[in-house]
Amino acid sequence: MGQHDGKQKFSGSLNSAMIDGPEGVAAQEYANNFGAPGYDDISRIYITQRYEGYSAENQESWRTLYDRQMSYLESHASDVYLTGARSIRLVRDHIPHLDGPESINIYLKKLTGWQSCGVPGYLPAKAFFACLARREFPTTVVLRPKESLDYLPEPDVFHDIFGHVPLHADPIFADFLQTYGKAASTTNDPFHIERLARLFWFTVEFGLIREGGRVKLYGSGLISSPGESRHALDSPDVERRPFDMETVCSTSFEIDHFQPILFVLESFDQLREAMNSYAQRILNSPATAHVEG
Repeated sequence: MGQHDGKQKFSGSLNSAMIDGPEGVAAQEYANNFGAPGYDDISRIYITQRYEGYSAENQESWRTLYDRQMSYLESHASDVYLTGARSIRLVRDHIPHLDGPESINIYLKKLTGWQSCGVPGYLPAKAFFACLARREFPTTVVLRPKESLDYLPEPDVFHDIFGHVPLHADPIFADFLQTYGKAASTTNDPFHIERLARLFWFTVEFGLIREGGRVKLYGSGLISSPGESRHALDSPDVERRPFDMETVCSTSFEIDHFQPILFVLESFDQLREAMNSYAQRILNSPATAHVEG
């Protein structure tokens, strides 16, 4: 949830065709100004996934990333994630389509009403939350270059689709994420804004869940990273705390190293119910600024 500066280049991704052309520039400018007078149509931040822009090397990189992570996830990821990946037809053979007859959105729409929508890069928080409130997930369309498979400081299509989107096929998680977006869209209170950022970090990005007596992965930052995923489950240096909304929202985090504190859900129902209660608290707060749309 940051802002793309428009300067990051992804070699091998044909940037000029995918994000640096007029459509991408206009979409990013609109996103950066979203919420200001005259900038209230969130659909204008979306771009077409110019699929022809993916090179043969990009497709090979997708397969490499998929292979080295999915074999591990089959026994270490949440069953809800794995079911979602199968439900949206997430495959190793090619970078997923956002449009057309092969689109993952065809399956998502039927399951939960969510859609994965192309964006040129990082979005400001206000625009990002507005998308979630509409059951639309901003999806970066570029893929990391081959020389940066192990680490990329910004989200890419692998992190966003492989890491995030399978959970959007689950009705309970889908409800949680939309409620989160609505709550985050309707407050300007710095207290709640900080707490919501922590909640997103420790659940959507770096969440763990107990299933069948085992702690498993579901956060996208864990799902999409070989290093983070193994560290989260195996390292003796990680403190795995029971999920508690107040504790999570009061815990700070750092982004530049493996996470030393993670929170373990007992179920996604627990997360949805906690979010529903917190959303009501935000909506009833005198500091809340209601945003129409």
